[in-house]
Order: sequence, then C-alpha cells, then structure tokens
Amino acid sequence: MSSVLASRLKRIKPSPTIAVTAKAAELKAAGKDVIGLGAGEPDFDTPDFVKAAAKKAIDEGQTKYTAVDGTPVLKDAICAKFKRENGLEYKRDQISVGTGGKQVLYNALMASLNPGDEVIILAPYWVSYPDMVLLAEGVPVIVDGPEETGFKVKAEALEKAITPKTKWIILNSPSNPTGAAYSRDEMKEITDVLMRYPHVWLMTDDIYEHLVYDGFEFVTPVQVEPRLYDRTLTVNGASKAYAMTGWRIGYAGGPKELIKAMGVIQSQSTSNPCSVSQAAVAVALAGDQSFLKDWRKVYQERRDLVVSMLNQAPGLHCHRPEGAFYVYPSCKGVIGRKTPDGKILRTDEDFVTYLLESEGVACVQGEAFGKSPYFRISYATSTELLEDACRRIQRACAALTAA
Repeated sequence: MSSVLASRLKRIKPSPTIAVTAKAAELKAAGKDVIGLGAGEPDFDTPDFVKAAAKKAIDEGQTKYTAVDGTPVLKDAICAKFKRENGLEYKRDQISVGTGGKQVLYNALMASLNPGDEVIILAPYWVSYPDMVLLAEGVPVIVDGPEETGFKVKAEALEKAITPKTKWIILNSPSNPTGAAYSRDEMKEITDVLMRYPHVWLMTDDIYEHLVYDGFEFVTPVQVEPRLYDRTLTVNGASKAYAMTGWRIGYAGGPKELIKAMGVIQSQSTSNPCSVSQAAVAVALAGDQSFLKDWRKVYQERRDLVVSMLNQAPGLHCHRPEGAFYVYPSCKGVIGRKTPDGKILRTDEDFVTYLLESEGVACVQGEAFGKSPYFRISYATSTELLEDACRRIQRACAALTAA
C-alpha cells in the first residue's frame, strides 16, 4: 500500500486536537469517566432563529447545487457584515465562501504559494497552519510570541523573520490556542512592519472576533491600516461565534484576483458548500446579534474560573487571555517531577498523558501548537464540568513528587 501514497504526506501529521478528542471518546466508550477539554467547539446550541432559517430553506427546496464559492444572498450578507462590523467594503466578486474557515485558508495557500515561498506563522499557532503551508509546498517560518508579552509577537521579531521569499504572514487574533488578542496599538505595530515590505501579504484569521472580554476592542488589520486592503485576505466564519461548527461555513474577503483563484481550487475539489448551511448563515449574519452578549458573559465567567483554579495547582501558571475560549497554562513547574507510579514527566505531552490516564482530563499538549512546556484547555463546556476538571488537575499536580 505504501507505494501508492504521495510523498507529500510525509511532510504533515494528523491534527493533534482531533486525536485527543478521539482518544477521550474512546475512553468514554470503554466506561472511563473522562472530561474532554480538547475540542475547540462551543457547547451552546445553534440559535433557534438560525435553525428555523435552515428548515425554511429545506422546505423551499434550497437543496441544489449553488455557485461554487457561495450564493449571492450569502455573499451580500457577508459584505454587509464586513461593512457594519469592520468598516471594510467588499463586492460579491471579492468574497469566497468555503466549507469552513479551514478550507478557505487552504484554498488561499494552494492558490498563491509556489515551491519555496515562505509563510510566517506566529507561535503559539493553530495546529493546521504549518501543515497547510507544507501541503502547498511552502516553507513555514515560525516566530515566537513569549508569555511575557501575552503570547503576542513583537514587531521587531516579526520584521527579523521577513525575507525576499516571504509570501504571507498568518495572524490569528484572538488566538487559538492562547486566547491572545492584539489591541489597536499592538496591531498598528504589526501593520507598520507590513507597510515596509510591499511584497508580503497578510492572511488574518478572525474566527474568534466576537469572543473578547473585559471590554476589549477587536480590530482587524485593515481597519487599522487601510493601505493593506489590496494584499490582505480577511478570513472569518460562523463556527465559533454562532455555534455552527457542524454546519461548515467559512468565508473571506480579499482582492478579486486571489478570490477568483481560490474559486478555481474549490471548483476542482469540493465545489459548493452545503446549500442549506449557506442559507442559515446568511440569516445568522443579518439577524439579531444580542445573544452574543449573553454568551460572552458566560465565557468570561468560565475563563476567570479556570484561570483562578489552575493558578492554584502546584507547578502550573495560567495567563489570563483577552479572547477566544482557550487558556494556555505553563506546566514548566511540573516538568521533571515524578508521578505516583514512578514515571518522570519530561515533556508537556507526558503531562497531558498523565492527566488523562490518572484523572480522566483530556487536554492538548503545547508541542502541538509550537510552544512548550504548555498545554491547551478549551473552556467551551459547562461550568460544572470545568470545576470538576480543574479540581482533578489540582489533585494530579499535588500528587507529583520530586524525582
């Protein structure tokens, strides 16, 4: 069988977050008491008015093929959203709709990268960015965002990484896995760097746009520096803000030439996204957004609970993020310690394996996101489960001894 497989598969690895979720499900099926904190998926249900729109679309027969990269109705709703919420003007032929934000990002990289082109990725990063670059025959260039700066990359570090081969910078704010979000001033420092390098394009992943706390003001780069409009792809989607992960709709606004090329890639791979999902997302974007305020309040309370409880666990330190629904605690203080069964914890992967096997708490190791020794917890689950999980983590850490 190995002779039929493409060599490009050797460059990439399966998604660690999906692997953790699958392992947790496997243990649950075997009867183990497991709390899964690995998946980046809201526990809220899709809003009723959005579900009603999907049912109406089905009843009206909107179940056929659509235009490859999105219906006119959905594209108009996306254009209106960008103008209303971000101050960005796009026309239909500047909008691409895909089967989730991941496909939109992938299409853009496949449509734009030549072998050897470099893509700067800010770490800690979403696990899929480097592998998508590799599949498109590009070269991932990782720039570290230290905990001391809130896991945000400073302008000087970014500028040092730019070379004549740099094609893209991928910016995710608020971030998966850290929840870090760039303020207007911090974003201006980043965009100032880009203005000095006109050959570099910007791919901004704004999927957690609506999940910011403590009065934080979300900004997307082109809001801050409109002169970047002609070389920025602004990516977003319905999955996180509207609890529509399974509906699989992502979208982007950008230069017409790039959007057209992305459509060509999609036309020869998946073709159009689900017609019913598109109808539902059009209504979601245009409808009453007041529920987001209530959801943000719950998420913020959960964030504060998790940060407080993890900071009470021996050997852990948890930074409080500005957005998304993740925390990225340091486990440096437990590395080198010994578990009750005599195993030495040498890596963050050892630590999350210990949490899963000893206490039934499923997290994702920091190595998967390009920065160790940390681990990621998703707090997009019930407060009761989060309290239980954090108590288990405290217990697991207290049980460790000096090697």
